Amino acid sequence: MKINREWHRDHPMPKNPTFEQRVEWHLEHQNNCACRPISKKLADEMTIKGIKF
Repeated sequence: MKINREWHRDHPMPKNPTFEQRVEWHLEHQNNCACRPISKKLADEMTIKGIKF
């Protein structure tokens, strides 16, 4: 998988992120980098809350 180093450098995950911050970061990450998928745990939480990804 290809990592977008510049995007990662400019968009670090916040320290102790809230659920909403994690979702926002991962959705942006999905649109800008192909280094890894959203984790199953977070994807499951997003599905339960009706968040499409």
